Amino acid sequence: MLLERNYKTPGRGGGEIDLIMRDGSGTLVFVEVRARRTAAAGGAAASVTATKQRRIIFAAQRYLQRWRTLPPCRFDVVAIEGGQVEWLKGAFAAEGA
Repeated sequence: MLLERNYKTPGRGGGEIDLIMRDGSGTLVFVEVRARRTAAAGGAAASVTATKQRRIIFAAQRYLQRWRTLPPCRFDVVAIEGGQVEWLKGAFAAEGA
């Protein structure tokens, strides 16, 4: 279920999350969508750098402040290259960024 689209934190240095969803098990899923024409320079998934991951995690932390009880969370990447779509579940973890 889609909860938010293009969620942004206020101010400079904030982050943005393309999609915030809730899966069937109740897990909150923060999704980064990346599209590239080709796999040059590592492709779509590789473009989600450590800096981008930190910004997504920052935005997720701000979003979670509105929750009384924290649900399980996951960070996914949807990589689109040359018309192919790949959904990478658990692409990175908050502890790793």
